[in-house]
Amino acid sequence: MKLQASHTADRSEAYQEVSQSSVIRLLFKQLRPKQWTKNLLVFAALIFSLKAINVSAIVNTLTTFFLFSFVSGCVYILNDYVDREADRNHPVKKFRPMASGALNPTGALVFGGILLVCSLVVSYKINPLLMLLLAVYFAMNVSYSLKLKHVVIMDIMVIASGFVLRAIAGGLAINVHLTPWFLLCTMLLSLFLAIGKRRHELFLLDKQKDAHRKVLDKYSFTLLDQLTSIVATATIISYSLFTLTAGRTIYLMWTIPFVIYGIFRYLYLIHIENKGGAPDRLLVEDKHILVTVVLYIASVLSILLIFE
Repeated sequence: MKLQASHTADRSEAYQEVSQSSVIRLLFKQLRPKQWTKNLLVFAALIFSLKAINVSAIVNTLTTFFLFSFVSGCVYILNDYVDREADRNHPVKKFRPMASGALNPTGALVFGGILLVCSLVVSYKINPLLMLLLAVYFAMNVSYSLKLKHVVIMDIMVIASGFVLRAIAGGLAINVHLTPWFLLCTMLLSLFLAIGKRRHELFLLDKQKDAHRKVLDKYSFTLLDQLTSIVATATIISYSLFTLTAGRTIYLMWTIPFVIYGIFRYLYLIHIENKGGAPDRLLVEDKHILVTVVLYIASVLSILLIFE
């Protein structure tokens, strides 16, 4: 009996060691690093400010990228903490660290609070306005997670606003002023992607809309298609005006065809292939969009280096 008890104790101790060693991995998973690609937008200001690039600008922009990733991760922690009971009954969300019981909810919440405070402190050292922006971003996303994601139209507006804040943050990181036209383009393009995502969700859950997102019950294909047409047109026009009025070289207008093709390709994926549920994955999975983005960035860099 003593020998059996000894073996049981050893197994229990080994389980605790494995559990403790996996906490860091679970906390990192809780931050949802797969979503961090959205924060690459903070590099936009750096790309359009080649003359201002130096080691300090690169470090500050890279730091801002991780700050946004960490703060958004804190939102995910709070969201999963609040929804952990409901997530346990969801076929996919039940595997999340807190919902599955693998990660202690209270410990995750404390970790998120510490990470948020540290992120705000670091952002203050880069630029006090950046700290304020991150605080607004956190508050806005918490409001979205708790309430606004259930409010029709407002849900996609909040998503788009988050991308605008990312773009502004990139400018604050290197003390560069972004033109209103660029921010408008960012807002419209983000709306375009958010509407496409809602349409894809509606397509998948047309028969049981309220089983996933309650707000889907208030949308229709007709409404979303009209919104898509309006926003896609406005995006192309706004970007064209940005290239002409941004105070940079006029040759940036050569990049307009890439923007038009990218939008048309995404419309094709939405309406013909019924995709669009995960815009960040489409960037990698769809070779046409991936090549278009690479060529767009390369052309912008080349034009600014040669003609500016």
